[in-house]
Amino acid sequence: MSGRDEAEAARWLLTAGAVRERARQLLGLADAGRLPHLTLHRDRLPDVVDEVLATTLADYPDLDVPYHSRWRHFAVGGRDRWQVLAASVAVDAHEKARIGFDLAVTSVLLDAGAGPDWRYCEPATGATYTRSEGLAVASFDLFAAGAFSSDPGRPLRADAAGLSRFDAARLAVGCQVVAENPMIGLEGRAQLLRSLGRALMASPALFGADARIGGLVDVLESRASGGRLPATAILDAVLAGLGPVWPGRLSLAGRPLGDTWRHRLAASADAADGLVPFHKLSQWLTYSLVEPLEGLGIVVTDLDALTGLPEYRNGGLFLDFGVLAWRDSDLARRRLKPEDEPVVEWRALTVALLDEVAAAMRVRLGLDAERLPLAKVLQGGTWTAGRRIAARLRPGGGPPVLLDSDGTVF
Repeated sequence: MSGRDEAEAARWLLTAGAVRERARQLLGLADAGRLPHLTLHRDRLPDVVDEVLATTLADYPDLDVPYHSRWRHFAVGGRDRWQVLAASVAVDAHEKARIGFDLAVTSVLLDAGAGPDWRYCEPATGATYTRSEGLAVASFDLFAAGAFSSDPGRPLRADAAGLSRFDAARLAVGCQVVAENPMIGLEGRAQLLRSLGRALMASPALFGADARIGGLVDVLESRASGGRLPATAILDAVLAGLGPVWPGRLSLAGRPLGDTWRHRLAASADAADGLVPFHKLSQWLTYSLVEPLEGLGIVVTDLDALTGLPEYRNGGLFLDFGVLAWRDSDLARRRLKPEDEPVVEWRALTVALLDEVAAAMRVRLGLDAERLPLAKVLQGGTWTAGRRIAARLRPGGGPPVLLDSDGTVF
C-alpha cells in the first residue's frame, strides 16, 4: 500500500476499509506484545463472546435483531416516537424518508457522551432518561418542535438556515441543562450543528437547493443500481458532505479527516503514516440512515463493509473483561482526551476485536454474515453487554476510562 500521495492517502483514510486495516495492524502489534499502552489477553475473549451471546438471546430470543442505529433509542420506554410522529403528517414516502434523514443526522450529531450527571425528563410522559437514550429523546423533542427548521410552517426538517442560528442557549433549554443538571460539551454540540448548517449550504449537489439534510435521500436513491445500494456509498456521502463539520481536526491535502488521530506505530510508507481513522459518528450515522432508505424499497448491501463503533460501551467491554489491560495502571485514573495515544490504541483494538466477536457469534449460532451482520451484533449485542458490565463494576455505570471529550467523539 506504499506510494500514495497526500490526496490518495486522504481519500483512503476517509473509508471504512482504512478504519479496519489500521485497526487490524494495531491488533497484530498487540498480539506480538509490541503496543506501548495496552496488553492483549486472548484467553479472556471467550468470556466476552459468552456475555454478548447471553445478552443477545435474553433480549432477542428469536434472533430477530434490528440494526444498531439511532432508531432503537427513539423507541425507548416502549414508545415508538418516530412512528407516532410520522403518522401525524400527511406526506409521501420520499418526504417521510427526508424527514427521517433530518431527524437521524441531527440526533446522531448530538449523541456523544452527556456525562454521568445529566438526565432528561420527557414532558409527554414524565419518564426520565439518561445517556444515549436521554439524548435521543431530547433531540427528538427538539426536532419535533422545529428547532432545526427555518420554516415555521414546515417544522419537521433540518436545513442550513435553521441549523446556522442554533446556539448553546437553545440546546440547554431543549436538553433541560441547568447547574444541577450539567451536560458535557454543550457548546461543542451547538457548534457542531451550526457547522452542519454551513456544510449543507456548501454542498448543493448533495443536499439540494434547499440546503436540507433530507436532500441526500434523493442523491442516494439516484446512486442505487437496480434498487441496491452498498452501505459504503452512504458512508462516502456522509463523509463527503459532513466532513467539514468536525472542529479542529487533522487535514491532509486540504481535506478534513474527521475522526482521525495519530499513533506512532500506525506505519505506512506514504502520507497516511501515523494516522488512524475511526469515523465513529459517521458510521453510526450511516447505520442509522439504512432504515429510511429501506422504507423506499432500496436494498442496502454489504453492511459488513462498515466497522464496529469504537466508543466507550464497546471499548469498555474489552477493558472490563480483561481482554485489554493498561500497561500503566495510572491510565485508568487519568482523564484522557480523544487525541491521546492510549485512547487511539484502545479504540483501534476495539474495532478489530468487534470483528472477532462477530465471527465467533456466527459460529456459535450457526449463522452467516448476511443473517447476522455486524450491525446486529452491535445491537444484540456488544453495546448492551458493555453497558451491563459497566453497571456491575462501577456505581452509575460509567466507562472504565475517564474521557475528556468536547461532545463530538464519544
